[in-house]
Amino acid sequence: MENLSQYIEWFRHSSSYINAHRKKVFVVLLPGEALADENFTNIVHDISLLHSLGVKLVLVHGARPQISEALSSADMALSYHKGLRITDPDSLHLIKQTVGAISIDLDARFSMGLANSPMHGADIKVSRGNFITARPLGVIDGVDFSLTGVVRRVNAAAIQQHLDKNNIVLLSNLGYSPTGEVFNLSAEDIATEVAIAMNAEKLILFIPQDGIMRTDKSLASTLSPVDGKHLLEQMPDDDPQAKNGVRESLAAAVKASSRTVHRCHLINFANNGALIEELFTRDGNGTLVSRDNFELLRQATIDDVGGILELISPLEEAGILVHRSRELLEAEIEYFKVIELEGTIIACAAIYPLDENCGEISCIAIHRDYQESGRGDHLLRALEREARKMGLDTAIVLTTQTAHWFLERGFEPLAIGDLPIKKQEMYNYQRNSKAFKKRLS
Repeated sequence: MENLSQYIEWFRHSSSYINAHRKKVFVVLLPGEALADENFTNIVHDISLLHSLGVKLVLVHGARPQISEALSSADMALSYHKGLRITDPDSLHLIKQTVGAISIDLDARFSMGLANSPMHGADIKVSRGNFITARPLGVIDGVDFSLTGVVRRVNAAAIQQHLDKNNIVLLSNLGYSPTGEVFNLSAEDIATEVAIAMNAEKLILFIPQDGIMRTDKSLASTLSPVDGKHLLEQMPDDDPQAKNGVRESLAAAVKASSRTVHRCHLINFANNGALIEELFTRDGNGTLVSRDNFELLRQATIDDVGGILELISPLEEAGILVHRSRELLEAEIEYFKVIELEGTIIACAAIYPLDENCGEISCIAIHRDYQESGRGDHLLRALEREARKMGLDTAIVLTTQTAHWFLERGFEPLAIGDLPIKKQEMYNYQRNSKAFKKRLS
C-alpha cells in the first residue's frame, strides 16, 4: 500500500510536467549503441508514452557500431580522422544497407500493438523522408573525407507537417545533396541541427553512462552551456567520455542550448525508465544542459516565508530547531538564503550579525528528499561569503544534534562563556546547545 501511495503521489505531481510537454517538439537521439542495448524495448515503450501524451517527436538514429561491424565482416577498412569516419563509395554502399535495415526495424518496433503490452492501442505512424540536405565535409588536414558529410539545411516545414498529423518523424544518419548524392553524417550533427531548426523544446541524447562526469569524477546533474564548453575543453583524449561518444553528445547539447533549444538532456540508455524519470520528476536522471537556472541559491524574499515555514516545521517539532513564528521570519527574512528548485524551496539557512566581528549561522534546513546531496555545504559556503561581505571575521553556530557536521567543516568547540555578550544573554540553558566557532579567512 505504501508503494501504491508513492505511485499515486508521483502521478499527481507529474501532471504539471504532462501539461508542460504537450504539443512541444522533442528531438531524441538514439545512437546505434542504444539500439543494440537490451533496454531498448523499454525506451520504445517510453517514447510511445510520450507520443500518447501529445509530445511531438523527431527521432534521429545512429548506426556507428552496426556500420563498423558490417564493414569489418566485409573485410573493408575502417578509416577515421579526428574521430570521424572516412566514407568512400564502396563503404557507403554497405552503410546504406545497414542504415536502411535499422530504419525498417524501427518502423516495425513502433508498429507493435500486442494486447497486454505498453504498445497496445498506440497506433503510431512513423514518417521518413529526405528532410536533411547535406554537403561534403571536404578535405581537413589534407585528408579527403569523400562521402562523409555535414548538415547543410533542415526542411523544418516538411517535418512540422508530419508532426502536425500526429506522426513520429524518423531520421537516419544519412543526408542528401541537390545533385542526388548520399552522404554519411554524424547522428549527433543531425539531431543538433534539427533541434535548432525546429526550435525544439528539448534535445534528448541517450548516452552509455548516467550523465556527464566532471573532472573530479562527480556527476554533473546540471550544466550551463558555458560550463559544458569548459568541460569539453578540459576533457583529455584518453578520457573514457572521449572514446564512447559522450563527448560528441555533450558538444551537441552545448551547441543546441546555446542557440534555440530550451533544454538538452543526456541520459543513460541502459537505465530502465531513465527517460520518464528525467522528464516527469523534479530531480530528473542524468545531466541537464540549459541556459536556465533550475536550482538557484539566492537571497530569500518575503514571498519565501511560507516555503521556509513548511521546511523548518518538522525540525522544530523534533526539537532540532528553535520555533520561529511567521511574524519573526518576515522580520528576519533579509538574513536568509534559500535554494529553489523549479519553484520549490528545498533548503534554507540564515546568518545573523551579532556584533561588528561575529555572526551566527542558524536555521540550516534541507528537505528530506534532498539531504546528503551536498546542498548543506553549498548553503554554508554561501553564508560564509555573506558574513565576509558584512565585514565579519568569525561565525558561530549553536546546535543540539549536528555537532559532528560542523566539526568536519572546520568549526571548533566554543565555551558558552566565550559567546558574544548578545548571544550569552539569549542562551537557552534548557536546550543545552553546543557552541562552535570558525574563523573566516
